[in-house]
Amino acid sequence: SRARGLRGGCGSLGQPPLHFCSAGNMSSRKGLNGTCSVHEYTGTFASQPVRFKMTSVCGHVMTLDFLGKYNKWDKVDPAELFSQAPTEKKEANPKLNMVKFLQVEGKGCDYIVLWLDCDKEGENICFEVLDAVLPIMNPTHSGEKTVFRARFSSITDTDICAAMARLGEPDHNEALSVDARQELDLRIGCAFTRFQTKYFQGKYGNLDSSLISFGPCQTPTLGFCVERHDKIQSFKPETYWVLQAKVNADKDRSLLLDWDRVRVFDREIAQMFLNMTKLEKEAQVEATSRKEKAKQRPLALNTVEMLRVASSSLGMGPQHAMQTAERLYTQGYISYPRTETTHYPENFDLKGPLRQQANHPYWADTVKRLLTEGINRPRKGHDAGDHPPITPMRSATEAELGSEAWRLYEYITRHFIATVSYDCKYLQSTISFRIGPEHFTCTGKTVISPGFTEIMPWQSVPLEESLPTCQRGDTFAVSEIKMVEKQTSPPDYLTEAELITLMEKHGIGTDASIPVHINNICQRNYVTVESGRRLKPTNLGIVLVHGYYKIDAELVLPTIRSAVEKQLNLIAQGKADYRQVLGHTLDVFKRKFHYFVDSIAGMDELMEVSFSPLAATGKPLSRCGKCHRFMKYIQAKPSRLHCSHCDETYTLPQNGTIKLYKELRCPLDDFELVLWSSGSRGKSYPLCPYCANHPPFRDMKKGMGCNECTHPTCQHSLSMLGIGQCVECENGVLVLDPTSGPKWKVACNKCNVVAHCFENAYRVRVSADTCSTCEAALLAVDFNKAKSPLPGDGTQHTGCVFCDSVFQELVELKHAASCHPMHRGGPGRRQGRGRARGRRPTGKPGTRRPKDKMSALAAYFV
Repeated sequence: SRARGLRGGCGSLGQPPLHFCSAGNMSSRKGLNGTCSVHEYTGTFASQPVRFKMTSVCGHVMTLDFLGKYNKWDKVDPAELFSQAPTEKKEANPKLNMVKFLQVEGKGCDYIVLWLDCDKEGENICFEVLDAVLPIMNPTHSGEKTVFRARFSSITDTDICAAMARLGEPDHNEALSVDARQELDLRIGCAFTRFQTKYFQGKYGNLDSSLISFGPCQTPTLGFCVERHDKIQSFKPETYWVLQAKVNADKDRSLLLDWDRVRVFDREIAQMFLNMTKLEKEAQVEATSRKEKAKQRPLALNTVEMLRVASSSLGMGPQHAMQTAERLYTQGYISYPRTETTHYPENFDLKGPLRQQANHPYWADTVKRLLTEGINRPRKGHDAGDHPPITPMRSATEAELGSEAWRLYEYITRHFIATVSYDCKYLQSTISFRIGPEHFTCTGKTVISPGFTEIMPWQSVPLEESLPTCQRGDTFAVSEIKMVEKQTSPPDYLTEAELITLMEKHGIGTDASIPVHINNICQRNYVTVESGRRLKPTNLGIVLVHGYYKIDAELVLPTIRSAVEKQLNLIAQGKADYRQVLGHTLDVFKRKFHYFVDSIAGMDELMEVSFSPLAATGKPLSRCGKCHRFMKYIQAKPSRLHCSHCDETYTLPQNGTIKLYKELRCPLDDFELVLWSSGSRGKSYPLCPYCANHPPFRDMKKGMGCNECTHPTCQHSLSMLGIGQCVECENGVLVLDPTSGPKWKVACNKCNVVAHCFENAYRVRVSADTCSTCEAALLAVDFNKAKSPLPGDGTQHTGCVFCDSVFQELVELKHAASCHPMHRGGPGRRQGRGRARGRRPTGKPGTRRPKDKMSALAAYFV
């Protein structure tokens, strides 16, 4: 029988080379997770006929997280996260069911060839795939090699062939370096984030950030932005003076001369120089020079330079630019976009990619001329030993790519053509003048050969008027000489491009992670992106950085993270022990954490200057069940209620609106209920602030509303308003929204399913009776006589929302506009779901209702 081989790629990587590998003879289908496709074809491998399967994964298969109780912020001292808290690998996206998918497809295979991205992250994903697939592959014969690694830089027929001909093995050291980084970022980030979030959100009401996060790379990135802000604030403008002189070149033209002293900061001295020159009528030529100069073509393109240009010239943020480049790569338009190298290998085929552009409507003439006259060897850049520079692999147009992707593709292509073009040559002419005792200069440039600036016109030498021909001793009439007062100006806020340069210079992040860190400080409300893509720190960002400087400057300076990155690189090269690096780094940060906690008062002093205490923030909303005074609703993220008398804070659901719920009270604790709503098209439910933060029953979790409360007699609970099992999710229960009339809604208390029903009904109640068919609770509906949909003159009807033929036309299944997060988030958080309770079909313990019933119900709704 033929051997079977499994090829694994990432994202849409599997598709472009398939037609080439399979000679166009392949079958395709969707995998069990409905996301990844599986392509099968017959071929040869190791000189024997085989049946190939090729599929993909969506980024990392697994992610690192803490076990059990260590994900609960309120029950674990953050200091324990450095060493005592055990970690586990769990599926990065459980909804994709990736592990099971890989095991189903890998079962019965003899060989596996890994085509993941050729960087450290890709190497780590290789071993995640192997952990899932190796146990279910066919047993190996003694000494037979069954795991192979393909290394490639672009998705072209040539590169695919070359990679298949020299298959290697996955690099375990590079994978370990990623494991080390993930664990360091998880433990360090979670410990600092949890402590400072709980500490400051418990004291201040207008921080406007749901998470006060810390990150070993994120925080130094913010530090660069705040450092520039501080320079701007501390800048004091100084007045200076310059002499400006004009001489007549001919009848219609004058030359503006530059003063050789440039500027002076003493007005009296400047006035003295003016007095010494203002009576002079002639400027004498002291020297002339004409030199041919060259403006060098650019180095080959790497990731950091691409991100810089995308931000400064294309108006694309680093995260968006990286995502766009990855799409261009997986579609086969450019080579691998994550590289630090700016030097092409000696054997790199430069003419191949160039020929691909020979018929492009925008640059065909330039390309054909280069191919005819001969290309110029690119400049020698830096060889990081990872991947070749970013190169266009095939021709494309704007209509083919879309405007956003086209702009980036156009720049990448023009840059590549420029690297094999010739330098721009120009003639620089300089004339030195003397007016009295002072010296002045005039410079002009004339282009001799445009070279690479023909394809990159924005790099062209500025057009300047040619200088008159003259020689030493010639004189020109002085038409004007004056003293001009000016002021020094402060630096501007950092642009994204400048920040990327600083991060690269100081070793903060990698070419792949730099966009993520910049995006994080924007999302955390630490900086805002202003016009020109300049990053302006917010009050919160400024105070945090100043606080870190006050307590421990190394937390925000780039030095310590840069040193950690070097250690991680040594792990990747096999020159450092994974466990030793991990243990030493965690020990250093653990000591810093304890010192930070002991010294937090220093940062708190800065916080209280910029932010208001909880007691002074927000507006009165609902009464506290303990003191019966009004609690204040703090709308800024994270939204919460604060009782200043009891000094208690109650977290609320996020991403919605909160209002008082009819002044009704919880029967358990006497707190006034509030109503959370995601909008008119979404779902809403009442909740008790105290119960949501201190669950009263074992089967309730923190953050749950009344629609999940199992109180047996409360009129707002799941027990009284629950109808039956959700039609889409496993554990959810459909619950009547009693506040939704006259546009009544039934919503799932777990997922975002919403059923709109009984429009214009006067009243809808959940009956104590149940359906004899499905055991769901019956609904009793009273209609307005003028708008009743019931036959005859009927205005009342009681029936099952699932089974009743009268209700069938009155119910429509929809989805909420958004599914809001119920719990406070943060690194290392896990969100539990629990089993749905309430009015569900009973049946036998441990059994589920027949699936065909639910399927029929879903079809009926839709």
